[in-house]
This record gives sequence, C-alpha cells and structure tokens, in this order.
Amino acid sequence: MTTMTTRPAALENLATKLPDETLRKWLRDMLLIRELEVRTMQAYQNKLIGGFCHIYIGQEAVAVGTIAAVKPTDPIITAYRDHGHALARGMDPKHCMAEMFGRIDGCAKGKGGSMHMFDKAHHMYGGHGIVGAQCPIALGLAFSVKYHDEVIEEKTSNGVTLCYLGDGALNQGSFHEAMNLAGVFNLPVIYICENNGYAMGTSIARGTTMAHQLTAKADAYGMASASIDGMDVVNVYNQMKPIVDDCRKNSCPAFVEIRTYRYKGHSMSDPRKYRTKEEEQQYEEQDPIEKHAAFLIKEKGFSEADHDAMVKDVRKQVRAAIKWAEASPIPDISELYTDVYADKWGPYTGTSESSMLGDPEK
Repeated sequence: MTTMTTRPAALENLATKLPDETLRKWLRDMLLIRELEVRTMQAYQNKLIGGFCHIYIGQEAVAVGTIAAVKPTDPIITAYRDHGHALARGMDPKHCMAEMFGRIDGCAKGKGGSMHMFDKAHHMYGGHGIVGAQCPIALGLAFSVKYHDEVIEEKTSNGVTLCYLGDGALNQGSFHEAMNLAGVFNLPVIYICENNGYAMGTSIARGTTMAHQLTAKADAYGMASASIDGMDVVNVYNQMKPIVDDCRKNSCPAFVEIRTYRYKGHSMSDPRKYRTKEEEQQYEEQDPIEKHAAFLIKEKGFSEADHDAMVKDVRKQVRAAIKWAEASPIPDISELYTDVYADKWGPYTGTSESSMLGDPEK
C-alpha cells in the first residue's frame, strides 16, 4: 500500500519559474476552449450537432492547469465533458468540431461525437459516456506504463496517468474498485475529481457523503490527496505539479479534488432550475480566464492590445474549424464495419490471426 502523505498548505509558486510565453499560452488555451464551446452551443442549437453535448465553460483552468503539470506523453482519460481536455492536450479544433458534427475527419471518424474525444497521438484516451467508466481504464493505462517501464524496457520513464471524473462518479463502484487497486499495486495514477457542485442536477451535498471533505475518500485507500481551488489556472498548476512529481518519483497514486463551476447546464437540454441566478453570477465573477488575463497584464507585461489580438486570433481559428468541419464528408455506410475489431493482434504465437478474427472476406 502507498504511504499516506500530507500536503503543505502553502506551496512554492512554481509558475513564476516558467517562461512568460508558457503563461500566455495558458490564456490562449482557455480562450480557445471557451470560444469553441460557445460555438458548439450555437451549432447544437442549429442542429449541426446531435445527441448529448456537455459544455466545459467555467472549468477551463482545471484542464489547462493540470495538463500543464504533466508530460505530453503521460496518458490522460476523462468523462463525457471532454472537449476542453482534448483542446488543452493539443487536439486541433478542426478535428474536435468535425467529431461533434459526425464527420469523417473527426478525431474518431465522426463515430463518437461530443462525448468521445480520442487522440492517440496526444495520448488522450477518451471521453467516456458511462459515469465512472474511465476510472478502471485509467488504472489499466497506469499499469501498462509501469509494466512497460519496469519489465519490458527495464528502465524507468515514470509515466503518470491523469483520470478526470465528475463529483457524481464518486458514488460509482468502479471508482472505488479502481482506487483500491491503485493503492494495492502502487500505480502512478491521479484521480482528479472536477467538483463543479452538481451531479447533473443534484447538489453534491445531497447525494455524496463527506461532501465538505472529499479528500477523506482517499484516506480509505491509503493514498495522498489534495483539495484545490480550480478557478485560477496558476493555482491549479502550482498545487498539481508537486503531486505529479511525487507520483512520478515514487510510482504511487493520488486523489485530487478540484473545486470549480460549470457556468452552463449539465448538458444542452438542462434548464438549470436547480440553482439560482445569484449563485451563477457569484461564480461568473470569479471567471478563470479574466483572472489569468488580469494577472498577465499586471505581472507579465501583457497589454490590453495583446489580449484583444489573442481573442481575435482564437475566434478566427474557431471559425475556420467550423467551416472545415462542415466541409468534411459524412462517413460512408461502410464505416459501420470498420473499427469494430482489432485489425491486428500481436505479439501472439500459436494461433493465426485468421483463426482468431475470422476470415474478413466472409
């Protein structure tokens, strides 16, 4: 089992050691997520997007700040509110929007839609539509990385897996089973609960025990934990980086609660009658994008003109992505028969591929 550790209340401001260009990129990444989500809502209302669609507006600092704390090769996996994570990880907004439009040039050939952003090149292993389903898969990713490092390559590259989940997933059995095994096997996986206060329309205080101290759930599994204010990207990075480094060095799991807020409903069909306008306004006044822009202007020589130019550039990029996605073809009917089974299995001996998979011509 992992050894329980405590996190200091005050951490070093690690972000100050980063290049100013990196801090500016965080702002651009958050602006890109926000703009794409606004256009996604419009596209959904215009019937260019079907099915379920979950908007990430308000939570941008969580994805950007946590992903900044890991290596580009570290696996990440998330739930169905996944557009922001995909963009923060480096997915081209063209492929993100085309996927939501159900077009062949989408990241999953238009077969997954809004809830299933997948980008192997950037080590993002989904968007998953079943609540909590990503938790055991993250466990497998972490086990695979550790096994490869220690057994196959006989060296340590010390990969760390990030697994994002909503506060509603805390009550799923799959989450607790995964947490238990992560502790038993000392796997380098960090379970990140994006606590936006509501599991769909149910306040976390009404549906989850220990809602005031979610980190207590990690105590049962003997793993380190932390609770972070997720409305400030610099704060998210400063507190996540030591946790990531610890998990990487010691090959151990952790649980992190990041307190945030979604400004829109659970999905596009949510009228948000379970919370007040006053509550929404209170959190909108803490907007993480405006907060980071103000920080850059005050501390990093970023000007209002720089900000306006960045916003203009992001809007141009998203408009181009929408146009590109609309021009992408709808998948041919033959795509129903692709990506169903593995095209190739290996390494494997003793049984031919044709006998395992069947004759593709029949």
